[in-house]
Amino acid sequence: MTLADASFEGLNCIQLFCSTFCSSCHINCVTFPHPDIMPEQQLLKPSEWSYCDYFWADKKDSQGNNTVSGFEILLQKQLKGKQMQKEMAEFVRERIKIEEEYAKNLSKLSQNSLAAQEEGTLGEAWAQLKKSLADEAEVHLKFSSKLQSEVEKPLLNFRENFKKDMKKCDHHIADLRKQLASRYAAVEKARKALTERQKDLEMKTQQLEVKLSNKTEEEIKKARRKSTQAGDDLMRCVDLYNQAQSKWFEEMVTTTLELERLEVERVEMIRQHLCQYTQLRHETDMFNQSTVELVDQLLRKVDPAKDRELWVKEHKTGDIRPVDMEI
Repeated sequence: MTLADASFEGLNCIQLFCSTFCSSCHINCVTFPHPDIMPEQQLLKPSEWSYCDYFWADKKDSQGNNTVSGFEILLQKQLKGKQMQKEMAEFVRERIKIEEEYAKNLSKLSQNSLAAQEEGTLGEAWAQLKKSLADEAEVHLKFSSKLQSEVEKPLLNFRENFKKDMKKCDHHIADLRKQLASRYAAVEKARKALTERQKDLEMKTQQLEVKLSNKTEEEIKKARRKSTQAGDDLMRCVDLYNQAQSKWFEEMVTTTLELERLEVERVEMIRQHLCQYTQLRHETDMFNQSTVELVDQLLRKVDPAKDRELWVKEHKTGDIRPVDMEI
């Protein structure tokens, strides 16, 4: 094998790299299959719209200035969900305040002395109606108390350390992404070094064809060793890059599936407690209805004639009617 032929051995590494490099595209240090060459990938969880299938690429933020990773978008979704949960608890707290104030006003009104002198069957119905307000006030107080213990408090206490946990998760994936970017930079550096070594080898090979000398041959051997070493360095960097990307990929799948599980759990938790709210609301309506049942019964018994009889018996002044005067 001549030195000229041997010089082409240095092309093997760079040709192998270039063939792999051209069959893929690189976006923000992540390697994706080239859409024009590679076949369409199968989803990891088909038909489920899973987080692990749709958040691999980065995208521009709402202002279009900065790039946001797919994982960061998922984290924002989680933190937004936590905030929505907090705001729901605040909403329920306002509902509780309304119930408490309403109960207070009902209780106060039930003690009002207006029309307290009404008599007879109508007076009984009126007195019961006022008493029903006190009963209704008690119902609303119990409703507000249950709202606090069975709806508001669970919403507030669910995953108290959630933000801290998400921050740890964010740092973990971000560190893997930084390592991937570092490995990618090393690959680019090694690729440029190989290209320079190859150019140097080709130049010295051309010089050999023009002028054969021992010095030129030694320089070619030295250039070939450096080119081979640069190729080995490139392959080593590519291997380290692929290891880093594989680790990032595995952690992304695991973590996004965990975020998916947490979101399902959050939605189910809120749904259950909102169902509890509606159940308490139905019970309150039922109890409120029971407070006016006796009022309804007494109202049906209101009898003007009976009231007149009772009132006359109590307040009559005499049943002897006047007669004509006689001379």
